[in-house]
Amino acid sequence: MAVLTLTVNGTPRRVDVDPDTPLLYVLTDDLGLKGPKFGCGLGQCGACTVIVGDQAVRSCVTPASRVAGNVVTLDGLGSVERPHPIQQAFIDEQAVQCGFCMSGVILTAKALLDRNPRATDADVQQALSGVLCRCFANARILKAIRRYADGRRA
Repeated sequence: MAVLTLTVNGTPRRVDVDPDTPLLYVLTDDLGLKGPKFGCGLGQCGACTVIVGDQAVRSCVTPASRVAGNVVTLDGLGSVERPHPIQQAFIDEQAVQCGFCMSGVILTAKALLDRNPRATDADVQQALSGVLCRCFANARILKAIRRYADGRRA
């Protein structure tokens, strides 16, 4: 066991865990966050996605001890009263169905657009190609991401 200090959603947090514990388990089990989800446990579905620094990261395969920088989860973007603009775009476009993949979809898109505000639809689709969504809300998801991107440029 080791005491690790992680900055999560802008707040330093101390946890006493095995250094090889996946970041996902620290976020959900130790810190009680609801955004990242356990999907496949292999880093292939994207349900556990968080942003570390400026990169979308699969938290189920990332040891907590290897995390450097602020970890942003879906829980930390906004609140019910004041959603982050990308969350508001998803609300406005009614782009969420079951919500299980939303951590992967929203945080992958946000990380991409933060790095490249002029990302094309093809860039967005490529970035999202590794996030599995079974609800088939793809058209609304892409519309919401485009709305957010357009709003950032305005």
